[in-house]
Amino acid sequence: MGTGTLTIDLDALAANWRALDALSASTVETAATVKANGYGLDAGRVARALAGAGARRFFVAVAEEGASVRAALGPGPEVFVYSGHMEGDAEHLRAHDLIPMLNSVEQVTRHFEALPGHPFGMQLDTGMNRLGIEAADWSALRDSVLAKGPVLVMSHLACSDDPDHPMNAQQLRAFQAMVGDLSVPRSIAATGGVLLGAEYHFEVTRPGIGLYGGLPFEAARPVVRLSLPVIQLRDLTPGETVGYGNSWTTDAPARIATVSGGYADGILRAISNKAVLYAGDIPCPLAGRVSMDLLTIDVTHLSEAPEALDLLCEQQTVDDIADIAGTIGYEILTSLGTRYDRTYIGVSA
Repeated sequence: MGTGTLTIDLDALAANWRALDALSASTVETAATVKANGYGLDAGRVARALAGAGARRFFVAVAEEGASVRAALGPGPEVFVYSGHMEGDAEHLRAHDLIPMLNSVEQVTRHFEALPGHPFGMQLDTGMNRLGIEAADWSALRDSVLAKGPVLVMSHLACSDDPDHPMNAQQLRAFQAMVGDLSVPRSIAATGGVLLGAEYHFEVTRPGIGLYGGLPFEAARPVVRLSLPVIQLRDLTPGETVGYGNSWTTDAPARIATVSGGYADGILRAISNKAVLYAGDIPCPLAGRVSMDLLTIDVTHLSEAPEALDLLCEQQTVDDIADIAGTIGYEILTSLGTRYDRTYIGVSA
């Protein structure tokens, strides 16, 4: 096989949801964020696995994403749209029974005029200044909106991956001031917010990255494994160079494995000459630059010629690679390319 194999463990995904669910009281409902095609892992399969674990509310970024989630889940579970009711969304929202989280006065007007009686939620801005109705507008709209019966009122934390950041408490106070007396279900906690503790849980939490094995949920089980086939082995003498720009030079006899995978597959060029791949539990340095389709790996120290090498595995998580690349695990996951042979394992597959 000329392409890498991306193995997605749906049992691990479900176990991560159950573990995050266990961190809040039984009165708190744990939803699931499956935007960006289930963080790059196939929103339909991810949603079905999470529904099997017990999730009944799901969140996507835009209405267009909701169709595949609804098709996978069928009727019943609620599918929310973070971006709200955008111009032209009415048919998607109606056809796929999606619930927009209204983010502005304009969206409130659009939704009530285009889809009267259709379920909706409200997103409030508590200081992130990205999406959501600001406090002054909420105060003016509140009574008329509540009379229409929103099914959820939410906000979003900007710094929940840093539990000691003062922004967390600041946003919590702002949210409490805006929704403290409501009988409508409320939500402010994604993965980081779940880990901040009970005062952030309200009635609904909506974890995302922690479901997929990423930080800040350190107890998460790894969900993805990426194995790249070796295309060619070559032996080099001292002083020879490898790859574009001659960025790696041998100082002793070396054996280089050329493997299938590159930045066209979401392996970021920023890890050039810095990352390792694994042969079992043995690290093998990346020698030279990441190119579009190929990596070159120093396997001189291996006793046997490898058939494949792992970039993501138990020894190296998406966050390990993210640290090397100077980014975050979210980007590593959602960048995984379309050329991989995707294999789903677990009872949910």
